[in-house]
Amino acid sequence: MAPKKEVFVYTDGSCLGNPGPGGYGVVMRYKSYEKKLSCGYRHTTNNRMELLAVIAALRCLTESCLIQLTTDSQYVKQGIESWLAGWKRRNWRTAQGTAVKNIELWQALDKLTAAHDIHWHWVKGHAGHADNEECDRLARSAASQPLDELLSDDTDPHLQ
Repeated sequence: MAPKKEVFVYTDGSCLGNPGPGGYGVVMRYKSYEKKLSCGYRHTTNNRMELLAVIAALRCLTESCLIQLTTDSQYVKQGIESWLAGWKRRNWRTAQGTAVKNIELWQALDKLTAAHDIHWHWVKGHAGHADNEECDRLARSAASQPLDELLSDDTDPHLQ
């Protein structure tokens, strides 16, 4: 069996007001190839954009990969590494018994991550990490120019 391709993924979400117009930005690299993604929404939250950035990136991959995924979102990183297993055990309820927020995005992310070997990395936002800064620029630009129609996750061009 051939070794998995190693893909480097950087993600960020942005919201101009929370809730408000928002967007996400993604930079993906495999060897010498680079792909950038972004999309804006008229009414959303920062946490939704952080999750959608990762989802959009993973949906671009056509085979199982080794992924080095870097985010500045503790919400995403802790959700995946610390909270997800408990939410699933409790039928998508928090430890306090309330429904998990953004459940449809967490469920989509759960399915997508199962296909890959992902190593999660956290960087402090706005601290000079070049790829994180580029993702932030993409996300803010998308947030400031959301697509004309009110989008749902199913109409995002990168999520098809």
